[in-house]
Amino acid sequence: MTIECMNFEVSRKDLRSTRLHTATLDCPAGAVLCRIERFALTANNITYGVFGDAMAYWQFFPADAEWGRIPVWGFAEVVESKHEAIARGERLYGYWPMSTHVVLHPDRVTDAQFMDGVDYRRKLPTPYQVYTRLARDPLHDPQHEDHRALLHPLFFTSWLAEDFLADNEFFGGTQVVLASASSKTALGVAFLLGNRGQTTISQKNGGLSPISRVGLTSPGNKAFCEQVGYYDQVVTYDALTTLDAGVPTVFVDMAGDGKLLHAVHHHFKDQLKYSCIIGATHWENRQTQHQLPGPKPQFFFAPTQVQKRSKDWGYDGLVQRLGRGWLAFLPSVKSWLEIRPSRGAEAVGAVYKEVLEGRQPPRLGHVLSLVSSRGA
Repeated sequence: MTIECMNFEVSRKDLRSTRLHTATLDCPAGAVLCRIERFALTANNITYGVFGDAMAYWQFFPADAEWGRIPVWGFAEVVESKHEAIARGERLYGYWPMSTHVVLHPDRVTDAQFMDGVDYRRKLPTPYQVYTRLARDPLHDPQHEDHRALLHPLFFTSWLAEDFLADNEFFGGTQVVLASASSKTALGVAFLLGNRGQTTISQKNGGLSPISRVGLTSPGNKAFCEQVGYYDQVVTYDALTTLDAGVPTVFVDMAGDGKLLHAVHHHFKDQLKYSCIIGATHWENRQTQHQLPGPKPQFFFAPTQVQKRSKDWGYDGLVQRLGRGWLAFLPSVKSWLEIRPSRGAEAVGAVYKEVLEGRQPPRLGHVLSLVSSRGA
């Protein structure tokens, strides 16, 4: 079978510049051809574009030299299989390009999942290589597929980040301040901090004590962050200095805004115990900061924590713990998340620009498809 594939691509030098590029695809021996049914598009995907070169995100689905295919999470159907263990019609959850179709080369196939074994992906981080076979997936719930596409990849990052902080006894901090508090990743971290309950803190700060969760956000999103109920306190960016600078603090930065990073470090100074950069929702304000007081900001790379916990618990143990966290989180999401599905290239382009410019309301989640109809 030879099919024509449509790809939504962005300029690697200017994320505002986009194009639709068509190409023909064949299914070689040992491979599967997948039709990408739908995928979520969030600020997390913009982060993939911002760090496309530095973190190798462009390498997952290569395009022409100056163009890139931003990876997304969602669902696909196998429309042709030349692999003996994968059947036509099987549905998968995983990491896709913003395209109508893609060819995968299944490797390390089990009843539950497989990896994409194409040569250029072998050296890339393992969590982005796994394709879940939905027929044998204990987390699969057809009624919550859109929730999973939108939130589960972000929740995975949230879970790993919160686990990393707890594993390090919050570096001696007694409060966690989260920038871009309305972002879905920050909401996941805040939920997990609250769900953890009484938390062990570094002995030099008194042993057992609950962690305080402080959300930093814009004035327009303050009410939303308060209504969600995951934070103990919500303050606007311009009210940062109202926070007690004497409290041992961990800063978790989803914004990637250099000015905010500067302000936080200069406010808390030596009481800032750890500074963690996870995202880049303010992707145009990423100027490097030098000679900041307090600890040097560290970029959180989720696969590193995956590797550590896989050694600690085994990969199956990690997945089980993550699954329990997800099932605890999901019921609370229904009170604030509004899912908006859209189809077609024009809709994908419009939503991409909206998310890129930060115009998406925090309670809204977009689930998209370049395929014009479900049966196409």
